[in-house]
Parts: sequence; C-alpha cells; structure tokens
Amino acid sequence: MTQNQHSVATKQPEQRNGAVVDLPTLVQLRGLSKSYREAGQEHEVLASIDWRFPRGQFSCLFGKSGSGKSTLLNLISGIDQPSGGQVLIHENEMDVDLTALSDHERTLFRRRNIGIVFQFFNLIPTLTVLENVSLPIELAGGDRKGHRRAADLLARVGLGDRLDSFPDKLSGGEQQRVAIARALVHDPALVLADEPTGNLDEGTGDTVLDLLLELSRNAGKTLIMATHDPDIAQYADQVLYLEHGKLVSHRARD
Repeated sequence: MTQNQHSVATKQPEQRNGAVVDLPTLVQLRGLSKSYREAGQEHEVLASIDWRFPRGQFSCLFGKSGSGKSTLLNLISGIDQPSGGQVLIHENEMDVDLTALSDHERTLFRRRNIGIVFQFFNLIPTLTVLENVSLPIELAGGDRKGHRRAADLLARVGLGDRLDSFPDKLSGGEQQRVAIARALVHDPALVLADEPTGNLDEGTGDTVLDLLLELSRNAGKTLIMATHDPDIAQYADQVLYLEHGKLVSHRARD
C-alpha cells in the first residue's frame, strides 16, 4: 500500500422499502477546506467538510452563487488543491488520496476515473463533434474502439447525424449534449456536473438534465451535480446544502 492509498472503501447505509442497504462509498471527503489570501486577509471558501458519496447515486450540491459548490467540485476532481483535508476516491479496491498526488498524477487519475460536464460546455472550436467526444480516449491512448464508442454515445444523445459538425454550428442544447457524451465516453466511475443547465433555456435544460440522469443511472455512474435550482435537486438521492462554504444541512430521498 502506497502513501497515497488507504483501506477498502467503507459503506453508507440507505433505506429501500424499509430495509437498510449498505452502499459502497466512492468518494469520501475528510476535513476538506479551501482558503486564499488577498491583501493580507485570509478568505475561507470551504470550511472543513466531511462527507461520503455512495457509488451509483445522484448527489446534489445545492446553494446560492458563492456558496462553495463549484470550489467543492474542483477539489473533488483534483483540478484544484485544498488548503486542508483529503479527497479519497475508490479505485481498484483501494481509496486513492487525490490530495497526496502530484499534478501529473491527478491528471492521469482524472482521465481514467472522472467525467466532467461544465456549464459553458468547454468544447474545442477547431475540432468536430466526434473529435471533441473522442478526445478523452485519445489522451488516454485509446484505439478505434474508443472512436466507435464516441459515435455510439453521440447517437444516443441524438447527434448521430452531426459527427462532422463544428461546435459553432450547434445550438446550446446540442453543445451540452456533446459535452455529456464527452464526459461519459471513457466510462468513468464518477461524473461531476457544474450547473449543466445554467446556460440553457428551461425547455432545453430539462431535456439535457433528463439525458444526463438517464445515461448516468443506466451505466451505474456516481453523479455529483452543483445547482441552485430546487427543481433539479428534487431528483437527487441526496442533497447537500451549502452556505458561505459550510455544509449546513442535508437530506436523503425517502
């Protein structure tokens, strides 16, 4: 066991039809905090958060703008590093401590295990739809099977006839569907979504949300989504309420 790995993931109980079912933990946060200094002042963005995210569940991080939702997602993904605490993610019967990895190691881990859906799509404008979705597989050294998977996913999100189109020829909803396919193409255990419908009109946003939930649940993915929309939060298996960087309450689906 290396210094970056810990014991096999613990389980979190869930009630199903009155019975308690143990769900394995995919992501565990231990005393996670984030702060920065500006003009000699210390500003706390996240305050010592402890939580477990069960494998295969849809969890919502709910709060107003500035509550710490996006910061927490960035720490879970390893894009950013905390000021204190740990992010443990289960891989190959071990819990990997992202906070103990180098930048390069975190990048490689993210490519293998995490898919991310951003609010503003983040598609590469000079690549076609198929090339954008295939990119995670190419970065991981994938082969032609990966390209077939990318094309299959695009067909499932209703864009099978737009493989050779460029992002600027797509509507906002179509671009977000491309982003969802890109997040899932390398078959990650964990999918993170930061306000994925926040840049879309209500009707398009509902369609994109339904698609993301359907694809994630059918594939048994663990989905963690940041949102300020209570209509989205009602679909979650659990909701974490954040205020000013603090986890103030939570609820689980009955």
